[in-house]
Amino acid sequence: MSTENEGNAVPPAPSAPPVPVASPAPPQGDAGATAQLPPVPPGPPEQHPYGPGPTPSYGAPEGSWPPPPPAGTPGYGEAGTGGSGGGWGSSYQQPAPKPAGGGRGGLIAAVLVAALVAGGLGGGLGYTLAKDNDGQGSTTVSAADNGASQVKRAPGTIAGVASKALPSTVTIEAESNSGEGGTGTGFVFDTQGHIVTNNHVVAEAVDGGKLSATFPDGRKYAAEVVGHAQGYDVAVIKLKNAPSDLKPLSLGDSDQVAVGDETIAIGAPFGLSNTVTTGIISAKNRPVASSDGSSSSKASYMSALQTDASINPGNSGGPLLSASGAVIGINSAIQSTSGGSFGSGQSGSIGLGFAIPINQAKYVAQQLIKSGKPVYAKIGASVSLEESTDGAKITDQGTGGADAVEPSGPAAKAGLKPGDVITKLDDSVIDSGPTLIGEIWTHKPGDKVKVTYTRGGDQHTVDLTLGSRVGDS
Repeated sequence: MSTENEGNAVPPAPSAPPVPVASPAPPQGDAGATAQLPPVPPGPPEQHPYGPGPTPSYGAPEGSWPPPPPAGTPGYGEAGTGGSGGGWGSSYQQPAPKPAGGGRGGLIAAVLVAALVAGGLGGGLGYTLAKDNDGQGSTTVSAADNGASQVKRAPGTIAGVASKALPSTVTIEAESNSGEGGTGTGFVFDTQGHIVTNNHVVAEAVDGGKLSATFPDGRKYAAEVVGHAQGYDVAVIKLKNAPSDLKPLSLGDSDQVAVGDETIAIGAPFGLSNTVTTGIISAKNRPVASSDGSSSSKASYMSALQTDASINPGNSGGPLLSASGAVIGINSAIQSTSGGSFGSGQSGSIGLGFAIPINQAKYVAQQLIKSGKPVYAKIGASVSLEESTDGAKITDQGTGGADAVEPSGPAAKAGLKPGDVITKLDDSVIDSGPTLIGEIWTHKPGDKVKVTYTRGGDQHTVDLTLGSRVGDS
């Protein structure tokens, strides 16, 4: 499935949203720093995510990694303002000034009408009660006041999980040297000050830009990028002068997640920091490809956890929690309909959100902290990224005229050849090139996998040991 990361470029958001005193003017430009998925074209809901187009290739030699996004792949957001998919890379703007007069009068009028209707109803009802019960008096009943015990929340409740997790989440503001940027989310990974988030959240600040992280209590710290992996869409930043009281969120086991499990998402949708939403796991192992929409962008691939918890631009990089409060994923992308919301030209949640499984994200984060560079598993073959339902076809030629099957690489050693169509990786059905990439990247270099493929109408199965690739380029 092709989606957009929920990215929205907005001015720096406060740690807690202010209480409006007047109706806000319609926002301008994109809001937030989470990547969004491209608009969903009309048609059946289960369209294959990858659109037609020239056949890109995957697994090419040094200098062409990761592969470019498949044609039609929705992105994190388009550069500039406006458009239906604005996000990371959109212009960084201050809020629009409040128009003279504005819409407050309309709001007041509506409130007055409601008050008059309620007042008239209340008055009539009061008169009737007084007439029928004249001389009876009235009695009110109040709940027992047990003081502080009234507001306690059990650890297993959503409120209990949120109160424990929120202090370990941050709102991230990234800004490039040119002033472009946006807002996303991250969470505390360890006591040394490392914060895990999405690559597309911090991409603007990678080359000398500004980066900061704000906790719900208002504490704000400058930060720097430790490492980022565009293919995985994972990044690690580190707080400068990190406090000593950091409490890392506990990590769950995404392999043990089941469809129907409750989920809790934390993020800064449209700049509204520290927002908590809930839902369930809607599906597992959902193939998703997304990019930032630029001509030079390479795609990110994941075998994602799908959730119906409300995820919007600005939620990117935030934790997806289990009912017990353990991190099971990193919110990264959404599928959205065309058209914008809040006047921003940017789409919002329709209940189709996607998160990077935490087992994969944990491995990537540890590699980034260790060396600053991502390590990818590979089969050493270029596959077509065109829309397909038959499998991942090994192309006749790799990128830039290179061999489609890397000499002495894992695929070559297993006997795979150009034209072979891979239909399964272990027990996972492979219906396209992007699906194969996402599945391969859930493994580590050195893992042994079973590859099922067809050649000339005949089916074959071989064992293959995955190779490795260091870095994004």
